[in-house]
Amino acid sequence: MIEIVDLYKYYGERRAVGPLSFSIEDGEIVGLLGLNGAGKTTTLRILACDLLPSSGSVRVDKIDVVEHPHEVRSRIGYLPDTPPLYGEMTVAAYLLFAARLQGLSKAEATKRLREVLESTSLTEVRDQLIASLSHGFKQRVGIAQAIVHGPRLLVLDEPISGLDPVQIVEMRELLRSLKGEHTILLSSHILSEISETCDRILVIRDGQIAASGTEAELSEKLAKKHHQHVEVTLRGDEEKALETARAVAGVLAAELIDTNETGEDITALRVESDADIREALCKALVAADLGLLEVRRGERELESVFLELAGAEANANAGGASPKKKKSKKSSKKGRSVGSSGEPVEAKAAETQEGGSEP
Repeated sequence: MIEIVDLYKYYGERRAVGPLSFSIEDGEIVGLLGLNGAGKTTTLRILACDLLPSSGSVRVDKIDVVEHPHEVRSRIGYLPDTPPLYGEMTVAAYLLFAARLQGLSKAEATKRLREVLESTSLTEVRDQLIASLSHGFKQRVGIAQAIVHGPRLLVLDEPISGLDPVQIVEMRELLRSLKGEHTILLSSHILSEISETCDRILVIRDGQIAASGTEAELSEKLAKKHHQHVEVTLRGDEEKALETARAVAGVLAAELIDTNETGEDITALRVESDADIREALCKALVAADLGLLEVRRGERELESVFLELAGAEANANAGGASPKKKKSKKSSKKGRSVGSSGEPVEAKAAETQEGGSEP
């Protein structure tokens, strides 16, 4: 669906993108991640025929974006970081207007309006002025205008930005419902949502693709250089749990950490290893008659992967202060780490703006 080869984009003498090459298959949902100024928005604007590339080849559905921009636009639904909404129009009137702009007849536009209102859960607000809607509903209207003409490709720039936790979950479900019918390329700084929503992640750094793959593949790529961490919550004696975990092949260290679980004999461990030992660790704990309640990757796992691949400083910390160790009930020499809050983390870096008008 998308094929980019040796793409470059310059603003004067400043290189914003390039050399950039990647491809996206039909039906995929792909997340584009990168620090501010890395080239995400510039890349999306070129795909949407909103900017001309300086050089290189960009094809959408095998059509060149420079030679046939109007044909490409008819195949793309584009949601920029600020949705192009008219606050004085009602939702229904605006979507009909957007459909007619995309070349649909009045009958086709009316039919698509009903379908799009239902798929984006906007039916109840169809007659409200857009200016009166909440931010979450405005984002939905933005996506509705992007899909109203039935495009094969959706290009979404920060569709989750500014949404509250409930709206984020709703947006995630909406994007998943569009999978299959549309190929989707989206950018976001909310790393956990990219992981939950996308089939594959592209990490862009200094205008180039630094890495590509699933979260697991990217984590595995860095595991060769860095140790992995697993956090386990269980019911049972903490000394027995520590002894069992440390005996598993591949485990380098194990320590007690805090847990939000309540109840008698609840213990939480943080286990460090040089490979993925989750399966072996779980089997060992169960065999030792310890009640296994939860196992998950260590805190900030995805954030750590992203920060390194995106080129952030080695000591960058997505969550704040270094974790503290927990003292064991039976020994003052054991350690204590603060557990993860579980909330989405936004990677923040330089305030450089990537976009801007074509010079």
